Amino acid sequence: MGAGGRMPVRPTQEKSKLGALKRVPCSKPPFTLGQIKKAIPPHCFQRSVLRSFSYVVYDLTIAFLLYHVATNYFHLLPHSLSYVAWPIYWAIQGCILTGVWVIAHECGHYAFSDYKWLDDTVGLVLHSCLLVPYFSWKHSHRRHHSNTASLDRDEVFVPKQKSSINWYSKYLNNPPGRALTLILQLTIGWPLYLAFNVSGRPYDRFACHFDPYGPIYTDRERIQIFISDAGIFAVLFGLYRLAMAKGFSWVFCVYGAPLLVVNGFLVLITYLQHTHPSLPHYDSSEWDWLRGALSTVDRDFGILNKVFHSITDTHVAHHLFSTMPHYHAMEATKAIKPILGDYYQFDGTPILKAMWREAKECVYVEPDEVDQGKGVFWYKNKI
Repeated sequence: MGAGGRMPVRPTQEKSKLGALKRVPCSKPPFTLGQIKKAIPPHCFQRSVLRSFSYVVYDLTIAFLLYHVATNYFHLLPHSLSYVAWPIYWAIQGCILTGVWVIAHECGHYAFSDYKWLDDTVGLVLHSCLLVPYFSWKHSHRRHHSNTASLDRDEVFVPKQKSSINWYSKYLNNPPGRALTLILQLTIGWPLYLAFNVSGRPYDRFACHFDPYGPIYTDRERIQIFISDAGIFAVLFGLYRLAMAKGFSWVFCVYGAPLLVVNGFLVLITYLQHTHPSLPHYDSSEWDWLRGALSTVDRDFGILNKVFHSITDTHVAHHLFSTMPHYHAMEATKAIKPILGDYYQFDGTPILKAMWREAKECVYVEPDEVDQGKGVFWYKNKI
């Protein structure tokens, strides 16, 4: 599944036990980050305030039109049809708001404009409206980018080694258990991560994205965590006032249900970007930044690639150059494929099939029997 580059790489298995899933090379790449960057047209690194804002306006316009149709016309439908119309609204609105979330995420990387204050302002407003603590997540996400695929320091979706998996894992390593696990991940996984650091890096004490004095943050970052919390409280207060005026069910139908769709997509996208049978993880003896950044995979979400502003199918380039705006990421991806060769990973497996396969095959990580002690770990599933 590599891009077919011509650079010499350490021999890898042509086929793993999973069939056609070829492993990404885990040796040090025969190229540097500078060589990768030189292959990308310089304009791909240029950020435009007007162009970036055009995506904000476009997404919010569609979101408002969907809201307008739902609140002004759904009550005119026959009662039975409203049970069909509302779920359709939830799904489409959730997809559009996921695109808004992606733009706010881009602000956290300073990929929105050349002005950091503007990026932080836009990101704070957009993420707060989606109940995401902007600065809190921005700082933990930055550390994820700095430590991708490190078993010791990565921040999220850090796989466990076989000796550390939970006692109940063997009872979930079957179709009903996998289905239950996926349902819980997609419904409550995101708020559990923010509130309790579930699936995050282990800390020596309780870690929470809403705690300014938690172990995730440094003293210099704490004031920004307070600002993030204030943004969340302001939106929650607004939702409370709306619920008092319109009713809880109205707020849930218009806002709450689409937000659940957004949260589900955030977990699914991130999970599939960093969980794949072909991707290695490293301990501190072997990890380096470039190999970690390359231990990601681009996915094909079909038409949603456009709706999600290509965060799904240009994730490798994003990890290499996170300040690059999304509207140049596909051009950059095409430019770096020949350089990366087999180090570039793309999987076009249909998303539902891929989600099930990864839940089945990627249970824990261990070194291969012939590579014990070399610091390179691969996903396995035999408990």
